[in-house]
Amino acid sequence: MRKMKDSGIEWIGQIPEEWLIKRIGSLYSERRVKVSDKDYPPLSVTKKGILPQLETVAKTDAHDDRKLVVNGDFVINSRSDRRGSCGISDLDGSVSLINTVLTPKIKLDRGYYRWLFSSALFADEFYKWGHGIVDDLWTTNWNDMKSIVISYPPKEIQHSIATYLDRKCSEIDSIVRETEQTIEEYKKLKQSLITEVVTGKKRVADDGLSLSNEPRKMKDSGVEWIGEVPEEWNLCPFRHLLKERSEKNNPIKSEERLSLSIELGVTLYSEKTTNLDRFKDDFTQYKLAHEGDLVMNSMNMIVGASGVSKYFGCVSPVYYTYYDELEDHVTTKFCEYIFRCKTMLRVLYSLGKGIYAIERGDDKVNTCRLKVSKEDLKSIMIPCPSENEQRIIVKYLSTKCSEIDKLIADKQTLLQELDTYKKSLIYECVTGKREVN
Repeated sequence: MRKMKDSGIEWIGQIPEEWLIKRIGSLYSERRVKVSDKDYPPLSVTKKGILPQLETVAKTDAHDDRKLVVNGDFVINSRSDRRGSCGISDLDGSVSLINTVLTPKIKLDRGYYRWLFSSALFADEFYKWGHGIVDDLWTTNWNDMKSIVISYPPKEIQHSIATYLDRKCSEIDSIVRETEQTIEEYKKLKQSLITEVVTGKKRVADDGLSLSNEPRKMKDSGVEWIGEVPEEWNLCPFRHLLKERSEKNNPIKSEERLSLSIELGVTLYSEKTTNLDRFKDDFTQYKLAHEGDLVMNSMNMIVGASGVSKYFGCVSPVYYTYYDELEDHVTTKFCEYIFRCKTMLRVLYSLGKGIYAIERGDDKVNTCRLKVSKEDLKSIMIPCPSENEQRIIVKYLSTKCSEIDKLIADKQTLLQELDTYKKSLIYECVTGKREVN
């Protein structure tokens, strides 16, 4: 076992006895050459490294106000809202002025420093040296950055570590891709199952525990998104199926604010954030939602933001709330599944008015701004089985969707574990705590 020593730097900790530590300013100098992206191809600085400019990035007219990047340069976004966006470039090109471009003063193994600079603890250290007013205006410039201390192993060890991490992280990334693909397949299975069951194309057995092979006569619904439905089912506009709840929270009857998400449905806002002081809204302007109500976000329902509430509380004025008068609220639960069908989401999208996506920076940000009006929502035709069959369908889907959700949650837990392991592996290798072969 090799001897270790204290580096004297908190984020690095112990390093092998023969390793050195160096300030970034002793290894790199800043490149500040201004160029045009007409002469030097525009590059994007992302969490995956330095790439040809992404189609999703926000374009500017400052074509001549860019920084030169040369193959082998280290580039990092100085803003904290792009934490972890950095890399050693394999390309010549240009980047926006918000980025810091560094060129090595001496011969360095780019693979080793690519891994070191992409480590989570380096990102934390880089942030610590910054300054600003609030997080999204926090900046670490070159004058700050050059004083950051990093590990400096012998050249041959730099190369060994880079080779080892290339191999091991490639194996991890392969498992991640397979896991992500499995999650998508589970989601598609869930979507397909919901759609086929709520439109009657798959029949649920009377016990609500399984699908039935018993044949049934079908008829054309005359509605494109529904297609054929069982002959005994009715079709009706949404306004005839549920009643709108327009009860205002004035005088205040509840200060329990409810939140609505695509994945979780209706939850308590207090469970979503501890920073409630930011949201001291006028609760008298909110609407009330009762237990069993179907809550729909008028701006986000096009991507599945609908759900039945398990709570009594208040919701944003941009939400719609609907109810039935049944003790078990089976129709609102049935409609929850209806409005999570992929085919129904396409209908809602076609009815939305506004702007759907805003794309900025290196990552695509889908900001839904397509509002579906109450009038259009109320006119959507819905398949209407009997109340008893609704109960059977809800029972079956509740069980099956929970099973699929559990499988998805297990896979997502695996992704989190892999991410944690990969970060730990990179850190231990680039600081010499793990000896590589």
